[in-house]
Amino acid sequence: MSRYSNSEKQLAIAESVIPLGSQTFSKSRTQYPVGISPLYAKKAKGARIQDLDGNWYVDLVNSLAAITIGYGDKEISKAVKKQLSKGVIYSLPGTLEAEVASLLVELVPSAELVRFGKNGTDATSAAVRLARAHTGRDLIAVCGYHGWQDWYIGSTTRDKGVPTSTKSLTKSFKFNEISSLSELISKFPQQFAAVIMEPMNISFPERNFLQDVRKLCDDNGIILIYDETITGFRFASGGAQEFFDVIPDLSTFGKGLANGFPLSAVVGKCQIMKEMEEIFFSGTFGGELLSLAAAKVVLEKHKKVNIAAILTEKGENLRNEVESIIKEKNLEKILSLSGHPTWVFLNWAPTDTYSVDELKTFFMQEMFQKGVLILNAHNISLAFGRKELQIVLKAYSETLQKLSEVIASQTLREKLNVEPLVPLFKVR
Repeated sequence: MSRYSNSEKQLAIAESVIPLGSQTFSKSRTQYPVGISPLYAKKAKGARIQDLDGNWYVDLVNSLAAITIGYGDKEISKAVKKQLSKGVIYSLPGTLEAEVASLLVELVPSAELVRFGKNGTDATSAAVRLARAHTGRDLIAVCGYHGWQDWYIGSTTRDKGVPTSTKSLTKSFKFNEISSLSELISKFPQQFAAVIMEPMNISFPERNFLQDVRKLCDDNGIILIYDETITGFRFASGGAQEFFDVIPDLSTFGKGLANGFPLSAVVGKCQIMKEMEEIFFSGTFGGELLSLAAAKVVLEKHKKVNIAAILTEKGENLRNEVESIIKEKNLEKILSLSGHPTWVFLNWAPTDTYSVDELKTFFMQEMFQKGVLILNAHNISLAFGRKELQIVLKAYSETLQKLSEVIASQTLREKLNVEPLVPLFKVR
């Protein structure tokens, strides 16, 4: 009987009514190969998650970096239950809208006014519309991942269904290569409404990159937008903009904002945010109260305790230990770690015999077996403790030892129980 038999049965049920059997690409079989992966969760608590077959895992995915505090936090749960007894949504705005907005203004350097959405794509799309309205220009320069809407996804290889005319309005530039942005601006003078970027993902900004982007935007009348959907409330309480001390005109937040409750925000300078009164950005559930109740607790926690510093310390410890294991197993040529300690990326390189996809799939197969849920990053939460660290390090040691052996004996394909993972598309 398969370790994942209940998950696999559920996949068949789900796929009869849901494309791919999941509402989210990154939670589907496109990321978790069928046969070696837990496909559905039953429950989660703290830093751990249980699959449909009863197997527990230390969770290094943390709901795609949405969980920063931990699953089932008592204070958050208490606040949400209290609000639930009063109502989830009203026919008029609730006071929580202004209370949470005020906390964001207090914590985030670029925040003067705030509007809420339900996911990161809501917020980034609203920010782009604001920039176009404020500047009267159409072109958008992008760097990183910014959601599923046409204006962005049309610039990727996952562009089916996006009109050619829409695709032409978005231009990509490369992180840490300021010339790639300056050349775009020179090629299309006075045409860019906004530069939207993740202030950091795989690599730290180098050679004053963020400062140079800020200056290019200022010199050319372009709105600078930071997509802090992931970096917000991980790098610092005020996001990567506080961490790097380079302040954008607009910023977008999500994920950790409400510790996994569906809430996002676009914040920014008053003169630009006032365009919200003229453009159309409105949704029935923008002021949904359970998510706002959760966010209020999360933001108040950030005011009381330096959560980002704790996450950084935990992340550094994990990264240092894993790097020692990689070195011990003589695998430095095929696996390295990069990124901020709270959002660490696994970087793979092929061998003479095996592709990156084969190596990654084998790695996932073995880590899942050993009780660690991981894709290609360490997204840790405040609940990640010493016991979780020990489980993860043991799994890494055993998995990388086995990986080293199958590479040396050229038996990886024989030991791989499924076809290698096929990447969905690459944006970072």
